[in-house]
Amino acid sequence: MKTIKHLTRFTFFLLLSIGITSCSDDDNGPTPPTEEETNIVEAAQATSDLSTLVAALQKADESANNDLVAALSGEGPFTVFAPTNQAFNDLLAQLDGFDSLDDFSSQQLQDLLAVILTYHVVADASVLSTDLSDGQSITTLQGSSLQVSTSGGVFIEDATDVAAQVTTADIEVSNGVVHIIDKVLLPQAILDELADIILVPITDLAIGNENLENLVAALIAADGDLPTVLRGDGPFTVLAPTDEAFETFLDGAALADVPVDVLTNVLLNHVISGEVTSTDLTGLGSGYTSTLATGAGDQNISLFFNTADGVAFNGVSSVVTPDVKALNGIVHVVDAVIDIPNIVDHAVANPGLSSLVGALTDGGNTTFTDLLSNEEESFTVFAPGNDAFSAFTNPNSNDLNAILSNHVIVGAAAFSSDLTNSYVNTAAEFAADENLSLYINTDDGVTLNGSSNVAMADIVASNGVIHTVDAVIDLPTVVTFAVADPNFSTLVTALTELTPGTDFVSVLSAQDGNGSDPFTVFAPTNAAFDALASIPEEAALTPILQHHVVAGANVRSGDLSDGITAGTLEGDDITINLPGTGDNIADITDGAGNTGIGIDAVDVQAINGVIHVVDTVLIPDTSN
Repeated sequence: MKTIKHLTRFTFFLLLSIGITSCSDDDNGPTPPTEEETNIVEAAQATSDLSTLVAALQKADESANNDLVAALSGEGPFTVFAPTNQAFNDLLAQLDGFDSLDDFSSQQLQDLLAVILTYHVVADASVLSTDLSDGQSITTLQGSSLQVSTSGGVFIEDATDVAAQVTTADIEVSNGVVHIIDKVLLPQAILDELADIILVPITDLAIGNENLENLVAALIAADGDLPTVLRGDGPFTVLAPTDEAFETFLDGAALADVPVDVLTNVLLNHVISGEVTSTDLTGLGSGYTSTLATGAGDQNISLFFNTADGVAFNGVSSVVTPDVKALNGIVHVVDAVIDIPNIVDHAVANPGLSSLVGALTDGGNTTFTDLLSNEEESFTVFAPGNDAFSAFTNPNSNDLNAILSNHVIVGAAAFSSDLTNSYVNTAAEFAADENLSLYINTDDGVTLNGSSNVAMADIVASNGVIHTVDAVIDLPTVVTFAVADPNFSTLVTALTELTPGTDFVSVLSAQDGNGSDPFTVFAPTNAAFDALASIPEEAALTPILQHHVVAGANVRSGDLSDGITAGTLEGDDITINLPGTGDNIADITDGAGNTGIGIDAVDVQAINGVIHVVDTVLIPDTSN
């Protein structure tokens, strides 16, 4: 339990305890009630929702200075405002380091508890609710006054900003009357004495800090009644910028010059749901949490924390005063306003992505920073970590800018919950307006093009989302997609294990433009192979596989027309018919004259060609 600092003895403690005790009939304590009588203490003992009040009286009496149980069992008359068990729970929650009444473990603390309890007692009067009037002032046994309000019920106002409501009135007992209330009443003397440990809501904590005046003004100016929100149950963790931090953020502008919706979201970017201490963050080292601000896809914005040198957020704001406890959470005072981060801001803030940032900006290149800072567009970025860059050897000597573009999806913020086994287009291009495809597989985590795995998903920015990955995603060949997509596993087996005499992998991996590439591949699915009576032996299988490849052309769906023919590597032509029958995008007539072969998916674009998916194995003309 936190030690109370500067605790002083109230001079009226002893006087009060003597005064209360003198209410007894004699020096031996109160006379036990007859069966027909129930006094205040006995009534409290018989009421389950007042058991904590009884325990509090007994705890206070552990000090030799107090004898409250005996006094309130005396003749009276007394009027007692009796807090419920929940009211005492709420009080303990307000006191930093107090978990139960057992924490009132010293005589000083027990005397302090007695002061609180006597503030609930009116001596020499049995005051019914009908005797109370709006604005009435009542002097308590403790010496301070209570104010009565009868607007909308009966309320008892103490030295705090929150009044207690009478929930059950006029319980008449032998020595007075009891009114049950929903809050423990606190006099100003207690508030002064407990100033170091009594917790207030976050909003009130900010109001009471002269270095957070700009924050309070901003909370009032924002939408959503944020002062009330931050007085709510929480718990919240608030990163509170100093007045100087706000002045720097405004850069000479007035608070009113900031659009209200922008101001609101920036303020919410300083609020984390739950209570997060600096020790919690230090134990993690670095990582991401989410704020209440919203970004792409109306998802909560991610916040990067790093404890390598103090505690810093998004690389721009550092904690100057940590762990200021509030009734509904915790506050860390920070030295800079944390603006809403875009994709580039997140990449720059995370030292684990420094190699990526270096590659993106190498030689003063601003292409990517300009693109990924665009707030009018949405992006999904698969960001390789530093280890991924260190392990990448660029075996095909591909252009680094093209490789980096292959990690970016433009036009969509694809969160992990949105990802399925599918192809998407990246910003990398085979040719103008012919963007490379990226195969996403979610069978076991998230794997990209069969070689790179998502290590951390859903880093939310204002203009998109980042997923960190464990390997650089090189520019894909048609072989890359065949291997990555489990729907082509039989095709891969046919190209490798079943046809060892032909190095299909090397042929179809060529990407220098000096050989047969680019390729247009009509790739049969596993189901297409399953439909065969059996897979032919190598001598027959090799020309069949060659019959699915058109060399020297990147024929995309937009290049197809009804009746167009193309010569295959095997030598026979295939014919395309548009539109396709049924659900087919297009139909193919193969070299053997088989018709109605369906193209089910088109334009899986690689760096050395394009794949169209077919539902039947193409058979060449075996008579020539």
